[in-house]
Amino acid sequence: MIARYFAPLAEKAEGAANLTDDVATLRVPPGQELVVTTDALVAGVHFFEDDLPDLIARKALRVNLSDLAAKGATPVGYLLALSLPRDWREDWVAVFARGLAQDQDIFSVSLLGGDTTSTPGPLTLAITALGTVPEGRAVRRSGAKPGDAVFVTGTIGDAGGGLAIRQGEGAALAPSHRDGLGARYLLPEPRVAFGPSLLGFAHASLDVSDGLVADLGHIADASGVRIAIDAASIPLSAALRALWGSEATLRAVTSGDDYEIALTAPAAHEPALAAAAKVAGVALTRIGRVEKGEGVVFLDVQGEDIPLTHAGFVHF
Repeated sequence: MIARYFAPLAEKAEGAANLTDDVATLRVPPGQELVVTTDALVAGVHFFEDDLPDLIARKALRVNLSDLAAKGATPVGYLLALSLPRDWREDWVAVFARGLAQDQDIFSVSLLGGDTTSTPGPLTLAITALGTVPEGRAVRRSGAKPGDAVFVTGTIGDAGGGLAIRQGEGAALAPSHRDGLGARYLLPEPRVAFGPSLLGFAHASLDVSDGLVADLGHIADASGVRIAIDAASIPLSAALRALWGSEATLRAVTSGDDYEIALTAPAAHEPALAAAAKVAGVALTRIGRVEKGEGVVFLDVQGEDIPLTHAGFVHF
């Protein structure tokens, strides 16, 4: 299975030894450092068991590339640990590998190695993605400063809307809206082209995976600041407004799987960041500010706190 389906994915990786060894070797260019991230996906938690195998593969890779992008890193390659149920089929693996190959071409990365096992439980896969960034320049969660503006790429909540549709909501929604939201859940768009533009401008950054409020809370905690979000500024798609109506904003900011980049930066850098986002083909919206204090507050147009029942997705 490895030789037939996964070794071809490593052909362009010089140190991968065509997946015939226990390890891969990497050369990091002078003045660069390695950025490493890993995410595990489990059937029934992160995707539906009947999702197409190529889409499962591409989502697994993309959520990791999203982490690299939020640090300002350029992707280099990835490792794959794949645990297959005992009733696995070769045709499923073939389509899964085809999905990885498709995204390798899009994002210029290669498989470097990994592991394959059987499992008595559900399908589980973990990808470890590697990238490079100039030494000491990776954009951490801990750099937000009072006075910074808060920005987010793209639109928020679409993946949550896609999940809601899979769970039975939106039966009367227009097919184009259903398809658009469904695609955002099945196949996130990591902001790889925009990520390196964060360097030199952003003080703090992460990708939105558990929900916008929850993830901005991680920045607030790591930076020792308070983040105020203006509810009216949250970028929402027309499809999500059609699905959730007046509840769209509140549900969007606590939905997960967006994989957009949320960042803080001095307001004076907004024109440069907006120009970089335009070149990368993604919208950038200013949604709030960083203040002295702690936590995250969600404010209406009068500046009053909007209570939220929860901040985002939690596993435990």
